Amino acid sequence: MRIAMVSEHASPLAVLGGVDAGGQNVHVAALAQALADRGHEVEVYTRRDAPDLPRRVRMGPGVHVVHVDAGPARSVPKDELLPWMPAFAAWLQRDWARADRRPEVVHAHFWMSGLAALEAGRAAGVPVVQTFHALGSVKRRHQGDHDTSPPQRVRLEAMLARDVDLVVATCRDEVAELEALGAPRRRLAVVPCGVDVEHFTPDGEVEPRAPGSPRHRLVSVGRLVERKGVETAVRALSWLPDAELVVAGGPPPRELHLDPEAVRLRAVARSLGVADRLLLVGRVEQPDVPRLLRSADVSVNVPWYEPFGIAPLEAMACGLPVVGTAVGGLLDTVAEGSTGVLVEPRDTAGLAAAVRDLLDDPERRRRWGRAGRRRAVAHYGWDRVAASTEDAYGRALRGSARRAAPSAAPRTAPTQLALATAAPHDEQEAV
Repeated sequence: MRIAMVSEHASPLAVLGGVDAGGQNVHVAALAQALADRGHEVEVYTRRDAPDLPRRVRMGPGVHVVHVDAGPARSVPKDELLPWMPAFAAWLQRDWARADRRPEVVHAHFWMSGLAALEAGRAAGVPVVQTFHALGSVKRRHQGDHDTSPPQRVRLEAMLARDVDLVVATCRDEVAELEALGAPRRRLAVVPCGVDVEHFTPDGEVEPRAPGSPRHRLVSVGRLVERKGVETAVRALSWLPDAELVVAGGPPPRELHLDPEAVRLRAVARSLGVADRLLLVGRVEQPDVPRLLRSADVSVNVPWYEPFGIAPLEAMACGLPVVGTAVGGLLDTVAEGSTGVLVEPRDTAGLAAAVRDLLDDPERRRRWGRAGRRRAVAHYGWDRVAASTEDAYGRALRGSARRAAPSAAPRTAPTQLALATAAPHDEQEAV
């Protein structure tokens, strides 16, 4: 099968750790390669964000990344990309107009990718599958006035949820949110994100701890943004005098002093007298993450909300027990009382108590770590995720064929009008 993935801001070739580079980049790259390993031909379309990028790059066997000219050839925050989605759609439409370039199925990742993919996919007569990775309705609920998403986001996501051939949710919690947006239940599927269980393993090199370090180590891996809840973990150190917290994510170590969230977290730690036990290590390259995880006793993942959350899976695959928050994908991945424990978001005392219980019980840590590894391998390996995604594509193809039949009810109008009115008039004219 010829598969087109559209990931407008999250390139599978990107360096991870920045504000807009994280789990979606990992997901798109790993899923594309896993599908190619099953015999499919995959092209990932992402926005050109540097002038010297080649038009087409071979990422791996059977996978190519195509850089689409839409907007300035420089890095742009993802929440500012909406005005250039019509140009992205037009580029795809021109590319797919050629018979030798037309995919058999399109898989859009993130809502803005969905706008472009649906417009071009309709023109090419190709079914479109949508994975949101995050929903604007959830983001707005938790961030309120701090939400920097375009004001049209929720409305356009609702349109996509109703209009694409199939929506692939990454967890059960997301299904309820999608149904509230009006997505037909018959056109929803649940396929989780995955983890590389051959890279993330309990066995291998271990990051050494500095001489004189506290007895226990907690680790938190992820983007360095406030909603990831790292502040709650920092505050919990006040109740855990024999533990240090290693936070991996954000810019390179030499640039941490310029990062607003790193500066804020260090100020919080100083005010609590735990600055000597907070280790902000900045960006850690993917090959080195397992070594860091193996050096810890407990993985702490306590976001305010989380569409899925790959970091807890990576920790489980490395044999670490997880203390997380009872939100989003963690409700599916973390088996309560078996591979970890879930607490409420921003509950410092609850987090400290859960971690304390694990630190005081090394046998439970080992037992939960072994169970986490088994769970990761059994349910979240990329081969399994790719097979489930393949089944979802089959559903979309069959459903698209039925709706295209002469007796089928007419579908809603193409999304050009929605795209054209998504940005203020002056921004449209600048495209």
